[in-house]
Amino acid sequence: MRKTVVIQFAPQRTHEITVHADQPEMASFEARQWLDEQFVAQECEPLRSTGKVLTADKVMALAQTVPASKFTDDDAWSQAFARATLAALGRPLVTVDLHGNSINY
Repeated sequence: MRKTVVIQFAPQRTHEITVHADQPEMASFEARQWLDEQFVAQECEPLRSTGKVLTADKVMALAQTVPASKFTDDDAWSQAFARATLAALGRPLVTVDLHGNSINY
């Protein structure tokens, strides 16, 4: 089964990250841990004023914070991001729409 994360930077500018078939799936706890670590390492800000950060919020904050080149030029990081996103959200296809500030899965 094909597993893909689509990052939509602008209405006509998207980047697909298809998880390599030889990559093992991440366990959901491992995926959430990776997202947590990256959220802190990239100095992301919580999206909610309460400070509560949902898993989807971490995905969105990371996608908004890191430069587009991280997705397009750093295959190791983008593959880890895609694997963690797919495992944490439990879906084979996730679209992160930065322009519309939404995640569809």
